[in-house]
Amino acid sequence: MRMKYDMLAFMMLMLFFSCTEQKEPITAKFIVDKGIAVSGGEQYATSKVRFKFRDAYYESELKQGKKLLKRITMVKGVETTDVRLGDSFQRFVNDSVVPLTDSLANGYSNSVNSVHYFSRLPYGLNDPAVHKKLLGKEAIKDVTYFKLQVTFSKDNGGDDFDDVYVYWFDVKTFKPKYLAYTFQVNGGGIRFREAVNERYVNGIRFVDYNNYRPKSPLKDVVKVGQWFEADSLELLSKIEIENIQVIGND
Repeated sequence: MRMKYDMLAFMMLMLFFSCTEQKEPITAKFIVDKGIAVSGGEQYATSKVRFKFRDAYYESELKQGKKLLKRITMVKGVETTDVRLGDSFQRFVNDSVVPLTDSLANGYSNSVNSVHYFSRLPYGLNDPAVHKKLLGKEAIKDVTYFKLQVTFSKDNGGDDFDDVYVYWFDVKTFKPKYLAYTFQVNGGGIRFREAVNERYVNGIRFVDYNNYRPKSPLKDVVKVGQWFEADSLELLSKIEIENIQVIGND
């Protein structure tokens, strides 16, 4: 009889500890980690990716721990290849290096990086220059999302380090569905993107975007989700990538 009571007490004790076991707290990093894992995880670091965007082909891979990003265009038999390796940039025309001023090189480099950045999301959101903050939850079109604000350090944050981004991650799948950001060039403004046409290629998630802008001036990017709900944004463009290839590195 004593053994029976001891066993019952043991089972109740185990039940108590299982019920009081602490779950991992929901933080911005936790959400991004989950989002990266469900979108491709280590495949991002171990694969070479190639796709077409508008009139150019883009390629990305890791070389000795640095991101190697390329943009290749062909116009009237002349091939132009822009190469960004880490923070360095070079332009080749038919395999010959083209001298560039610092301002031109910087502009081309930022352009190449921007296309690759959006194609790889949410992978880049754990870069050292990124600062993430969980703003809570928000419902858009009857779906609940974790809402994250992202800012960048001045060091290694790029020329647009003072831009502010907001991301909406599905609370069930942890996939990013929407993003918004501020920009300062050409008078500045806000853009809101809706991920569409989700597909996986060799384990990596890719999406296209419907790209929106406010119908009237909006300064607080944190509120742009509410504007989307209220039909106060207008479709500006569609951002679509094609001919996607994902090849594992040897």
